[in-house]
Amino acid sequence: MEVRSESEALQVKLDKFPGQGQAVQKTRLQVWFIRVCSSILIWTCLVQLVAVGELWHPQLLTGLSNRFTGTHKLSIRVEESLPFPPPLLPAREYKSNGFLTVSCNGGLNQMRAAICDMVTVARLLNLTLVVPELDKTSFWADPSNFEDIFDVRHFIDSLKDEVRIVKRLPKRFNRRYGYQPLDMPPVSWSNESYYLQQILPLFSRHNVIHFNRTDTRLANNGISLDLQKLRCRVNFQALKFTPQIEALGYKLVHILQDKGPFVALHLRYEMDMLAFSGCTQGCTEEEAEELKRLRYAFPWWREKEIVSEERRSQGLCPLTPEEAALVLQALGFDKRTQIYIASGEIYGSERRLAVLRAAFPRIVKKEMLLDLEDLRQFQNHSSQMAALDFMVSVSSNTFIPSYDGNMARVVEGHRRYLGFKKTIQLDRRRLVELLDMHQNRTLSWHEFSVAVRLAHERRMGQPTLRRVVPDKPKEEDYFYANPQECFCNRSSCDDLLGPSNSTEEVR
Repeated sequence: MEVRSESEALQVKLDKFPGQGQAVQKTRLQVWFIRVCSSILIWTCLVQLVAVGELWHPQLLTGLSNRFTGTHKLSIRVEESLPFPPPLLPAREYKSNGFLTVSCNGGLNQMRAAICDMVTVARLLNLTLVVPELDKTSFWADPSNFEDIFDVRHFIDSLKDEVRIVKRLPKRFNRRYGYQPLDMPPVSWSNESYYLQQILPLFSRHNVIHFNRTDTRLANNGISLDLQKLRCRVNFQALKFTPQIEALGYKLVHILQDKGPFVALHLRYEMDMLAFSGCTQGCTEEEAEELKRLRYAFPWWREKEIVSEERRSQGLCPLTPEEAALVLQALGFDKRTQIYIASGEIYGSERRLAVLRAAFPRIVKKEMLLDLEDLRQFQNHSSQMAALDFMVSVSSNTFIPSYDGNMARVVEGHRRYLGFKKTIQLDRRRLVELLDMHQNRTLSWHEFSVAVRLAHERRMGQPTLRRVVPDKPKEEDYFYANPQECFCNRSSCDDLLGPSNSTEEVR
């Protein structure tokens, strides 16, 4: 007897019972529809998961997305990854006392610290903060707006449980419509009492107050613990660079890490710093005169007549490239050390880098590692370029600033927050003495090297309490260089110097 196949048997049944066949076909369509919808739902969830991962940490789900897209990118070993951010919290409900607008002044990291302070002031006074305006009139003349450097939506959303932040003022309070806010600079290094007693009452007469200067307008110490922690939260979590800056910054870090450990040298031997500080060590007479003319051209650089030798002997000058080469060698770095120059154009260009490059052949800069096309969008935007240097400096195995300016101190604070990564805080006053003694042959190389190392044994970024100098805030430790309240377990921070804390010793 001929055996019919299962499909033939099924067809015979369907021919005998056409109504049942229609039902079976309908069932098949339903099953197919459910499968399609389920697949779409699963893929949608997967895409959303990858997107959320990219928002918080662009490298977190790289391997997962690569597996499904078929690409095989190398994973990026970015060592500066901050702790995974907490989920967004509900918005804080409060009656706003008015609008605070601020114009930040200075370079990228001075403005970064100022933004943290202004968010904290807005929280203290229950104000609505307008997204800060960045400096466009300083030496660098960078036209970048806030949203060109920082992820503005992340900034607003991540702080909504603390303070209300808006992108712009309501039209009725806009200058273009005739409204005149109160313009004023708050007093430098002010505490909570100043803002509560002197600034808050002004909002009873003014709906909008504009702070036209924001640098160091909040004290380093004597601020309540909750507000100190808020300053850290803004700095370490809310101020996230734009995806474009982060992507290129991570690419730069990956290129360096792929070649092994590296030192980030913040060589602040740049025209603006030399003109501002009056430091002309190693410059020709023509260069010294050029720097002096530049100093006089900027009225907000108050000191005009400066004796370079006095400044240098006081440790107030950045190391020259030649001095930096000797110090690095004395600290034990050799020709095999990979060094990234985290700075803009060195004054004197390659001529002044010759000695440093001869001592350390593996010196690189971002312009050497990235394609011109990669950097094209950042050209003539010094703050965006500085953001790339910031990311590399935070990620480096060792960070060495030749001058303790704003970038040096803010990077140092980030590295402390990330587990006290090795940061060599150069004692320039002591180094100048040793350098001069070595160069006039008073000290042999061995004696010079030993003395340099001894001088920096406890200046490697180890856990330490911030130094407080009452009534002299410029002489005490800067909050953002050592935000101890944000990585100690108790309000007293006595645990900060415990045996479990130690500095990273990788070179």
